[in-house]
Amino acid sequence: MNNQKTFSSRLGFVLASVGSAVGMGNIWLFPYRVGQYGGAAFLIPYFIFVALFGALGLSGEFGLGRLAKSGPIEAYRHAFSTRKKSGGRFLGAIPLVGSLGIAIGYAIIVGWVARFLFGSFTGDIFKAEPSAYFSQITGSFGSFKWHILVIAITVCVLLFGILKGIERLSKIMMPAFFILFLVLAVRVAFLPGAHAGYEYLLVPKWEFLLKPITWIMAMGQAFFSLSITGSGMIIYGSYLSKKEDVVKVAVTTSLLDTCAALLSSFVIIPAVFAFGMDPMSGPPLMFITMPKIFAAMPWGSLFAVLFFVSVFFAGITSLVNMLEVCTAAAQTQLKLSRTVSTLFVGALTLGIGLFLESEPLLGTWMDWITIYIVPLGAVLGAIVIYWVLDSSCFAKELNSGRKQLLPNWFFKVGKFVYVPLAVIVLCLGIFLGGIG
Repeated sequence: MNNQKTFSSRLGFVLASVGSAVGMGNIWLFPYRVGQYGGAAFLIPYFIFVALFGALGLSGEFGLGRLAKSGPIEAYRHAFSTRKKSGGRFLGAIPLVGSLGIAIGYAIIVGWVARFLFGSFTGDIFKAEPSAYFSQITGSFGSFKWHILVIAITVCVLLFGILKGIERLSKIMMPAFFILFLVLAVRVAFLPGAHAGYEYLLVPKWEFLLKPITWIMAMGQAFFSLSITGSGMIIYGSYLSKKEDVVKVAVTTSLLDTCAALLSSFVIIPAVFAFGMDPMSGPPLMFITMPKIFAAMPWGSLFAVLFFVSVFFAGITSLVNMLEVCTAAAQTQLKLSRTVSTLFVGALTLGIGLFLESEPLLGTWMDWITIYIVPLGAVLGAIVIYWVLDSSCFAKELNSGRKQLLPNWFFKVGKFVYVPLAVIVLCLGIFLGGIG
């Protein structure tokens, strides 16, 4: 097995990073948010925040990881050491806990996707009422076989290391995700009534730009869609070659993640309107509404398979990143081998997750993790990168691989705009019960 500690190419790194960023939020939340908060008007603040968070947030996390050549615990320690201060390791453990917490819940949801994918092959999802079928797998230990399968697949990928595992998987799954969703988008475009969905998505309601909630939701959606957590993108950054332009790959990752969100919207919302369904957000959209649509659509079983294969690919690539950062931490902090660390993290994720398979428990768990712990980890990461890490060291790192040096204002915007916005995301998420 190859445990090479660097991605072999920029493409491999970008696809792995996009795989981490593209997840359920792109599929079941972004389309709903676009329509709910002004259609095309919502995209204006969303694009602004994606550009800001991508250039400053992702670049910062990639750069810190590459500078420290490690995950969050050692990266934060290194940042503090540039100021001759201690305490970095403790702070670095907080976003690590967030990544593990997300992975525990996320593995359950990807297990649901795997079950629905199998049901699409067999036709079982069309034989039962979708809400009843969904209820069967969301009770206590309702999907443990699929849950175990998802963890096993992810662990196997990680056991093959960076080059043969993560990079190779990403080079297959992410292009496949885009191709399959593009096929679905073309098919949906020919459904009678689909035009109402395009109107819902694209006709701008400019008055929404005057509402603060539109900007708040766009900011939260952009922030969390890019997987800025203070941990996962740091570990991927540690595997990035010094020859690469950190800012360029961060912007490319942001662009592809946005394309994935838009593509998902052009599949889901027009299909929902074509069949007179409710464009609700969250799991019901994907596990109840979409199966109803496929059941009523010519060749619906084929398109159901394509849909759930695509979602499964997005879920696995995201889960790989979450468990990779934990595996790397177990290697460095517990002095375990790659194999033992991977198996330990996989067993821990599964062991806790098995007792959270009931939907109410999972919902409570994910709320706590996504509203409090993950945003807190992201804020700590932002502060460490732009306020704690020696600015000259950070500038040198981000300029490595670039043809033209970054202007000084780039770092000032990071310090005085990006960091305060990250704090605002945390505070508003707590106040509003989640914004991403």
